[in-house]
Amino acid sequence: MRLLSVAVVASLLPGLPSAALAAAGTTYYVDSRAGDDAAAGTSASTAWKSLEKLAAAELKPGDTVAVKRGGSFAGPLTLEASGTAAKPITVKAYGSGALAKISGSEEDCVVVKGNHWAISGLHASNCRWAGFQLDGDNNELSGVKADRNIAGVFVTPSGSRNTIRDSVLTGNDRMSVNDEGGDNDSGAFGVLLNGDDNVVTGNTISGSFARSADYGTDGAAVEIFNGDRNRVTHNISRNNETFTELGAQKGKTATGNVFAFNVVTSSRSRGSFLITRGSRHIVGPVKGTIAVHNSVYLPARDTVGWSCHDGCSPSILKLRNNVIVVGGESGWEDGAGADEDGSVYQGRTARFKLGPKSVMADPKFVSKTDLRLRPGSPALGRAVALTPKWYGGKAFGKDIKGKPLAGPLDSGAYQH
Repeated sequence: MRLLSVAVVASLLPGLPSAALAAAGTTYYVDSRAGDDAAAGTSASTAWKSLEKLAAAELKPGDTVAVKRGGSFAGPLTLEASGTAAKPITVKAYGSGALAKISGSEEDCVVVKGNHWAISGLHASNCRWAGFQLDGDNNELSGVKADRNIAGVFVTPSGSRNTIRDSVLTGNDRMSVNDEGGDNDSGAFGVLLNGDDNVVTGNTISGSFARSADYGTDGAAVEIFNGDRNRVTHNISRNNETFTELGAQKGKTATGNVFAFNVVTSSRSRGSFLITRGSRHIVGPVKGTIAVHNSVYLPARDTVGWSCHDGCSPSILKLRNNVIVVGGESGWEDGAGADEDGSVYQGRTARFKLGPKSVMADPKFVSKTDLRLRPGSPALGRAVALTPKWYGGKAFGKDIKGKPLAGPLDSGAYQH
């Protein structure tokens, strides 16, 4: 859910003075260099100094926290108050320079326990486990950065209807546990979703890759475990071990997750786009996954486009209108197989049945990093028509560059 600014709300409600809207809350300032916790905190010249002072403040719906750029803090920053849908509590940057950095190898950096927060302008780095942890509902992260964490953003099982958008999650390349045996290593996640009905859109996610004692290497741009109905759309993924891997422990579900209009590239020697499981797997079945209009280029030999194993069926995985080029296996299915159509594949091998409008051919990408289609591409005009539910709803009915879907549709993330 995109949260509206005062200016936007005022334009939609011209009869209501913007000053009345702005007066809804108080703005508090935090400056790690020049602040003073004994000051009032209500102006840039009387800013507080510490996150502890901020965490102790009795924030109310409509309040704003402004954090001075160029500063650094030791985490955690725990946000326990709650805003409302009409009056979220806002965190934003002010001043000039780099985003304020929050670090803390002994603690998670930003922990959002409340609801209806709109958080931007923070950088969480080298935290105990997660850069940003969302325990609450209806929160939004936008324009944040996270690096050097086990998970850049972690949405816990209690976190629902949150949005992570327009952010840079790079080099979250650490592994937890990481010991021999036990099949229990975990980490190197750009985003880890354990909750339901969240949106991950418009982000650049790179470098989710780490050594693992159990798996050799592991990591994912967006990992979903026990999370239902999450929508992962319009993201740029570079040099991650896997774009997405899905699982659910027995008695839990990871049902109805959608991946649409993502662009996935990697120069690593190993990688994959999508990994999911049927009922015979220890973390299966993962039901109702949909992948549509994604563009993928993974040229190394040890790569997989998509894998649906241990009891694959159309109820497990549906794919439409993707363009997938790999140096290894373009797709793999067992059992009844996935439901696939309208796509272009190129790979060394393939173990799946092509849909009626799918082909094996060179899609003619512009380059190794630019996955737009050149003239004469077999992906042009190949896509099958889809209703909005396939790609997460009408709000997501546009290509990776924001072009609306119209006319004969092309396969892949770009429309021409």
